[in-house]
Amino acid sequence: MTTALQTFRLEGKEFVILEKRQYDRLTGNIPGHTTTVRGDVTLPSLPAKLASGNYPAVEALRADLARDLIKRRWAAQLTQAELARLAGIRHETLNRLERAKVTPDPATVKKIVRALEKTERTAAARK
Repeated sequence: MTTALQTFRLEGKEFVILEKRQYDRLTGNIPGHTTTVRGDVTLPSLPAKLASGNYPAVEALRADLARDLIKRRWAAQLTQAELARLAGIRHETLNRLERAKVTPDPATVKKIVRALEKTERTAAARK
């Protein structure tokens, strides 16, 4: 699909005008789609809503946790392998969590959070 790009300038900054549908696709607001945010890595999107208008709870929580983990890992400038090593878990486990494929046990989440917090404290101390 090709769309004419519309831009405008405001206070020296250039802005792009997009259809809402394209904006949703780019920001991951479409259930069942993922958004590429950095390189070839994607953030899982929320699952499609049920007929009741609610999200399926387990799938939505998995996706939300995955998105949070990915964003914090990126902010800490860690690869999956590095974070897994620091947390003392298998790389494959972290990969499945970040793809929202499994529900982690609380001990695994605790290990990951501790590793991220330690990395964040170390980075803050350097500043």
